[in-house]
Amino acid sequence: MSALSPLWPAYLHHFRLDTPDPERLLSFYREALGMEDRTIGDDIWWLEGPARRMMIGKGAAETVPMAAYAVEDRARLSALRARLEENGQEIEPCPTPMLNGGAFAVRNPDGIVMAFGTPEADRSTGQGLPGRLQHIVFATTDTGPQRRFYEDVLGFIESDRVLDEAGEITAVFHRSDEEHHSYAAFRADAARFDHFALETGEWNDVRDWADRFAAMHVPLWWGPGRHGPGNNLFFMVRDPDGNRVEISAELELMPADMAYRTWPHEERTLNLWGQGWMRS
Repeated sequence: MSALSPLWPAYLHHFRLDTPDPERLLSFYREALGMEDRTIGDDIWWLEGPARRMMIGKGAAETVPMAAYAVEDRARLSALRARLEENGQEIEPCPTPMLNGGAFAVRNPDGIVMAFGTPEADRSTGQGLPGRLQHIVFATTDTGPQRRFYEDVLGFIESDRVLDEAGEITAVFHRSDEEHHSYAAFRADAARFDHFALETGEWNDVRDWADRFAAMHVPLWWGPGRHGPGNNLFFMVRDPDGNRVEISAELELMPADMAYRTWPHEERTLNLWGQGWMRS
């Protein structure tokens, strides 16, 4: 394989989720995910729990305007910026104060801000079940530009793709370290936020999370099941705005030189155990 991008390895550090009713969403994430919050700007809040971080801003519901990835050190960050500048990418100021090391941002083909920096130390004393922020997924009307941007520009590595009967890509999964995907895109009728995921340790943790949501009278929206791409156990719930939160366990590990696989566009690809959530 060609030389790895200076991005490698990187992980999803946090993201921003907008809502017209911040207090309602803050209350949900405090109780459901065991996160603590504090104000970090006008109508912007920072939430942090055990290995999970996010921002909530006031804005349109079910909107994620920014996802932030952490790289190992300033040297890699500088090399990544140089790679993007050489590629003709417009570098923007970093829109989050929660990354260090000369953090910066670019925009993906759908206009979502992708921020990169070195991580701040976790400061949360929040209590809760194990659930590390692990990946984020968006819907897009055309997976082609997304795939080229994440692979050719940023240097993510493709893990799996889903093909319809015409051979067109309906979903693509990208990794920035050895975990199967930290970013994915699904073809849909409009560009929008799809879901984010917390990675737990094992099946018993999935059970415990389901019991926690049951105690809150939050029903499971999809699952439990097992994805084809990634081979992970999962279920999803929805927050008060309708945003989908995935609880995942045992996500597949793939070394950098492992080639991507192809899957058919069918329900079984999305859930080997049963019903699938088809975006297109």
